[in-house]
Amino acid sequence: MATERPWLKAWSSDVPQKMELGEKSLFALLGDSAMRDPSRICLYYQGRRLSYAQVDDLSSRFASALASLGFERGDRVAIFLPNVPQLVISYFGILKAGGIVVTCSPLYKARELEYQLRDSGASIVVAARDTVRSRGSKTANDLYQSLEEARKGLQLKAVIATSVADYAPAFKRPFAGLAGVHDVQRHDTVDFVKLVTRSRASSPVPVPHPSDEVAVLQYTGGTTGVAKGAMLTHENLYSNAAYLSKIFPMTAADVSLAVLPLYHIYGMTTGMNCSLYSGATIVLLPDFHVAQVMKTIQRLKVTVFCGVPTMYFAIINNPRVREFDISSVRACISGGAALPLAVRRKFNDLTRGNLVEGYGLSEASPVTHVNPVHDGVVKDGSIGIPLPETDAAIVDLSDPTRFLPTGGEGELAVRGPQVMKGYWNRAEESAAVFCNGWLLTGDIAKMDADGYFYIIDRKKDMIDVGGLKVYPREVEEVLFENPAVLEAAAVGIPDEFSGEVVKAYVVLKDPHGGVSPGDLIEFCSSRLSKYKVPKELEIVPSLPKTMIGKVLRRELRGAGPSPSTATSPRP
Repeated sequence: MATERPWLKAWSSDVPQKMELGEKSLFALLGDSAMRDPSRICLYYQGRRLSYAQVDDLSSRFASALASLGFERGDRVAIFLPNVPQLVISYFGILKAGGIVVTCSPLYKARELEYQLRDSGASIVVAARDTVRSRGSKTANDLYQSLEEARKGLQLKAVIATSVADYAPAFKRPFAGLAGVHDVQRHDTVDFVKLVTRSRASSPVPVPHPSDEVAVLQYTGGTTGVAKGAMLTHENLYSNAAYLSKIFPMTAADVSLAVLPLYHIYGMTTGMNCSLYSGATIVLLPDFHVAQVMKTIQRLKVTVFCGVPTMYFAIINNPRVREFDISSVRACISGGAALPLAVRRKFNDLTRGNLVEGYGLSEASPVTHVNPVHDGVVKDGSIGIPLPETDAAIVDLSDPTRFLPTGGEGELAVRGPQVMKGYWNRAEESAAVFCNGWLLTGDIAKMDADGYFYIIDRKKDMIDVGGLKVYPREVEEVLFENPAVLEAAAVGIPDEFSGEVVKAYVVLKDPHGGVSPGDLIEFCSSRLSKYKVPKELEIVPSLPKTMIGKVLRRELRGAGPSPSTATSPRP
């Protein structure tokens, strides 16, 4: 199967089977487009337009500024921001300075952030300093609070702080969705705008070996365990962006909506890197609010929109959707979770575009499969076919050296220029996910005679909440911190909106101690990102186990709710 490649005939003739990309550094995505058309709009943010020349210059200034903060080549710099221009500027500035980007979710609580900063060895952090009051909320979210708590146990060279409103037009702020933002000055930080303004642009540090030099540490739990940093090289990320641009195909005339978080590998590649390679305009939205998304598509004539199924679900089920003209959207990829057929058909009817399903994982930069977006067969329920220069195979679950024939169900294995170098400082775990040059994805799949692949199940116990991965162990460890908890197990259960949500089963030390499921959900809420907090929590007398004491998660997934079950707000 690996040598026959039946999927090759499924690609349309305008999708190249091989591209001569050369030895390109990742920051060339931005620099090359800036040279081709410096005045073209690169970023659109809350009414502010930044050209390719401006973004390229600002990132070069940021690269130069890092040196004044004690930065050295090879240092890791963490970005702790939502979708704002500063994320793009600092991302490419770090790369130009010879550093490694560490992306951090702005949803992280202190314990999650501290772990990632400590594990990566990040010496500098770029962070938002704002408090934000959500619409209709009586409480404000301090975007900086997690970092303030996490940095106490770390030795950082500097924290570069910025406001999400810094690059928005001041006179439009009350009308641009930023009225709830309060810019708070922080002690012991360096101001992003002042730092960049006073620095002179410098030439990028050369990258002699793009296929070997790490550009980004993308944290993921892989198929099991605690979060690990996938070492993605310049070539990994550059090649994935280049091939995706041909699959759409995307050009400089396109307007790409970046509402997927850019700290996430899916948003990073489809929303940012692919668009920059093509010279397209990127519209940045920090959050997904369905009405704002529809207004943005209509006003700016968005043509490309990558998302997760819950986003498309929210749009097609919005009672006001017919009030907006979203017909400019011509191409979309859905990833992160299975895309229901009814959602795909209704969205395509509304946009007259083409929404297709794809597949990827952080360890592969991330895209490995996608249905043809332009001039090709789209198969319902399929993740599509491998990208050009990407091989995929189904291997035996117990013996990954044995390839299965067409139609056989086993573990999906991939190889190609987008596959990571390995996990940061984890040689043993890196070796465990590779077999003879193939990356073992941990997903059970099959391939049909035409080379289209279908995901059947997970090999491990990872929980997928609307495309965001949750690892049972991290939820369980938080529950174990509660002195009332004796045992805990977290599993994923089906959810109409998010695909899956977390459900926890807990055995109490004292069943009559007065601790309720709601108390434990609240305990988790203060220590975990919202999407990781159990949507349901059930107190049980015992957990089902094997003879050696391993919890039988499959039995828990099939268990119904009991009177001792509590629910939390939707993630």
